[in-house]
Amino acid sequence: MNADPRELEKFSALAHRWWDPESEFKPLHQINPLRLDWIARIAKLAGKSALDVGCGGGILAEAMARRGARVKGIDLSEKALKVAQLHLHESKLAVDYEAVSAEDLAARSPGAYDVVTCMELLEHVPDPASTVRACSQLARRDGRVFFSTINRNLKSYVLAVIGAEYVLKLLPKGTHDYAKFVKPSELARHCRDAGLSVREITGMTYHPLTRVYSLGSDTDVNYLLYCVRE
Repeated sequence: MNADPRELEKFSALAHRWWDPESEFKPLHQINPLRLDWIARIAKLAGKSALDVGCGGGILAEAMARRGARVKGIDLSEKALKVAQLHLHESKLAVDYEAVSAEDLAARSPGAYDVVTCMELLEHVPDPASTVRACSQLARRDGRVFFSTINRNLKSYVLAVIGAEYVLKLLPKGTHDYAKFVKPSELARHCRDAGLSVREITGMTYHPLTRVYSLGSDTDVNYLLYCVRE
């Protein structure tokens, strides 16, 4: 299974706080409108079948459902999925959640989705290339596939680890392992090898004074990548 038990335990321990916008998941709540608008602009979510790989408590999955997509969310954290399912009683949305790996679902349901999202996950799995291959297999021909992760360089270490976890305390200490960060060139190669055509790479930056996230050309730290299944 392409999962690190330590990573699963780390996020499972925080699962009950997924939907608290002032919790350790505050950054996810802050960036969600930004990444949702980016995905929706490209994929036109209304009426589409969408899969969120590594959905956690369902923040992005629910947001895509609100835009009219038929959404399935998968994760390997049972606790996070229970939180996601419970939150549906409040949101009144129809999202299908399942505890299954992307690889296993791809073997079972290849080419089943118009849209596949895999956000903030690749930097937490032992084999990112395997996850990328599974996402490609899950998308239909001409389907849209979206990734977001963290670049690997000195700047990303200073800002995403030291700055975010120790100085600004945006994230709990130990959230990220620098060695698992993925360069855009590496992710693009994984995508090409998996039969995906890379169409766009966009940076996401955080401004500590305004406390605002924005998209732009700076991919030095956080970035998003959009592909089309060939």
